[in-house]
Amino acid sequence: MARAGSPALGSLVAFVLLTLLAVTVVVRGGGTLFGDRDLLEWSLAHRPDLAVTLARMVTHSGTGFVPYALVALAGSLLGRTARQRIQAAAACLVCLVAAQAVRFSVMALLSRPRPATALWATDAGHWSFPSGHTTTSAITAGLLVLAVWTRAPRGRYPIAAAVGCWGVLVGLTRVYLGVHWFSDVVGGWLFAMWWLGLVAYGVARFAPDAWAQVRRGAGTVRPGEALLPGIPGPGSEGGFIRGKVGIASESDCGAPPPSAALPGVECHVRAAEADRIPLPPERDVSQR
Repeated sequence: MARAGSPALGSLVAFVLLTLLAVTVVVRGGGTLFGDRDLLEWSLAHRPDLAVTLARMVTHSGTGFVPYALVALAGSLLGRTARQRIQAAAACLVCLVAAQAVRFSVMALLSRPRPATALWATDAGHWSFPSGHTTTSAITAGLLVLAVWTRAPRGRYPIAAAVGCWGVLVGLTRVYLGVHWFSDVVGGWLFAMWWLGLVAYGVARFAPDAWAQVRRGAGTVRPGEALLPGIPGPGSEGGFIRGKVGIASESDCGAPPPSAALPGVECHVRAAEADRIPLPPERDVSQR
């Protein structure tokens, strides 16, 4: 249970901050918070056509088919066997769909209006807080980073950084295109952090084997670790139910003679001779 403490703590901190931000939005009657108008005005003053086109491409990747396809990909990477890949992909999709349902409920409850439509540089719908594109892309990026960090043997740092930057950029484009306040984007990030931490805690609490497999990462075998499930490596102690079985290393067989061609050959020869079964003497059948 101790390993579940970190996701639970992170989820709790994000939930508290999200709650404080939501309460502030309600107290202000859905109005702007510190920095909202300044960032929107800056965006309006810096909108060349190329930048707007690129921003639209990035922002559209945070909704629709793309996030769900990426989430399914993350699940398929987390599994080891075909069955595990299907189960993990389905679990990741359920995670994202459930998050959308909760987010829609929060948006409807707070009913914060968006900036004026005359300032929009792309289409938008529903209420403003928390940002839907931001929440969706942040959850998707979090699951992808987890999958890459768990399974990628090399290059996981740049891949994880690229995925994280994509998740952040989708949120920032919502402010740049004038369809969200910056506090909406912050709310989306906090919502995603809270939700991912809550899901991680749930997996660690109710499916500890699956959580332990994720934490093991790519599964490189170190001295003393299991080579296969239930089979300890050389020189390790394997715990089986209530007892422990000690696995002796090859060094316990004694030092080989100097004339031995390979280290440890003498040890294996002695073991083979001990296991040899004596056979009856052969008879000469030619004299029958």
